[in-house]
Amino acid sequence: MNRRMSSRNVTLTSTFLLLAAGGAAACDNGGNDYQDEGFYCADADGVVVDEDYCDDDGGGYLGGGYYIWHSPRYRSGYPVGYKLPTGGSRFAYNDAAARSRYGLSSSGRIGNGTIKTSVVGKGGSGTGGGHSSSKSGG
Repeated sequence: MNRRMSSRNVTLTSTFLLLAAGGAAACDNGGNDYQDEGFYCADADGVVVDEDYCDDDGGGYLGGGYYIWHSPRYRSGYPVGYKLPTGGSRFAYNDAAARSRYGLSSSGRIGNGTIKTSVVGKGGSGTGGGHSSSKSGG
């Protein structure tokens, strides 16, 4: 017994499959919160300073007023004195827990322009998770 599908059934089945595939793709993209994130040592205004100011391992500056700024918008290569693009977040250079959340060393020097890949979450929240690798731009 051969049953042929009518053109209406074929159209409806094709439309359903396309919608289902599109919905699955949208769900997949929405769940991917991993991104590259750039890190810099900067002052309270977001002006890049020498990374030694954010080295808390004894050899660097041991005062306040310096932060590790981060954002997916930051790229490697910004020189000392450069005002970082808006939209970044910061944490105290000696905040070991925040450093660890972003996959950075919990203490010591972090090279300006370090790019961490697969950082969880969006920049701007001050929270986040793991990493898979890093590149230093400085």
